[in-house]
Amino acid sequence: MLIGVFIAPVSNVWAQIQTSGFSVLQLDASARSAALAGSTTALRESNGSVLFSNPALLTPRADRRLAFSYLNHISNINAGWLSYARQLDSLGTVAVGLRYLSFGSFDELDQQGVKTGTFGASDIAISIGAARSWRNVWSYGAALHLTRSAIASNSASATAIDAGIVYDNPTSRSTFSASVHNLGIVLSSVGTRADKLPLDFRIGLTQKLAYLPLLISITAYRLHELDGGDPENGSFSAVLNHVKLAGEFQFSESFQVRFGYDHRKHQDLKIKSRLDMAGFSTGLGLVIAKIGFDYSFNSWSSLGSLHRFSIVSSL
Repeated sequence: MLIGVFIAPVSNVWAQIQTSGFSVLQLDASARSAALAGSTTALRESNGSVLFSNPALLTPRADRRLAFSYLNHISNINAGWLSYARQLDSLGTVAVGLRYLSFGSFDELDQQGVKTGTFGASDIAISIGAARSWRNVWSYGAALHLTRSAIASNSASATAIDAGIVYDNPTSRSTFSASVHNLGIVLSSVGTRADKLPLDFRIGLTQKLAYLPLLISITAYRLHELDGGDPENGSFSAVLNHVKLAGEFQFSESFQVRFGYDHRKHQDLKIKSRLDMAGFSTGLGLVIAKIGFDYSFNSWSSLGSLHRFSIVSSL
């Protein structure tokens, strides 16, 4: 009964997340990532938040960098991310991270519909990962995640790993990556149905243009499960259902403008027959007095929009 009461208010809000447990593992972990529609599997960044998108992206530039992100979601849902990285000569670049997702408070009802109290629902995940470089163009890394989902007095827990490799080609100004995410074991589930980890295989590409301050990013995801979405949408739409597209205008090290498109989210969330911006995202990045500020805007059609903020600083 508790689970039914919980799902009813948020089922439409959470439609874009695939049907598996431990939702906190599926959210973009920074405003930059959200502005780029999650197309960050091959995108270098000088802080520990890449621990959540591909641990192989960790570099010595992230040393002593603290990153914090906050998401004000729809329907009283909110989430936060915290990461910190250190460069250790014996291990490489090491990062630790914390993710938290709260679904808010809900009324608990008895069989007659009479309110008997309230309960909450939340996810939390603790992560640690490391990466090393090889021959200055290759890097490899892995991360371990311990996660717990709770609804009232019921809870589920799991342990998972991410692992990836990254290749940088300085001649062509491009970066390639391949990674596996959330591969692990569910230790306990909520209710009688077994919870599942949101397994994901990805490949990514970023390309810096030669004569324009623009970085293009493409990520192919859920490659282990090529469902293609609704067959009535055609083969082109089926391919786009596994691709995220993004771009970042890098006007300077202190100012960037970003945009992205997630076709699967667009198909899942669109309500209007025309000019529905679901799945589109944008944002910007600023550096002021050596502190990085990032903002992202993600459209969820008539359901509303998501606003995410990130701060990155050295300690």
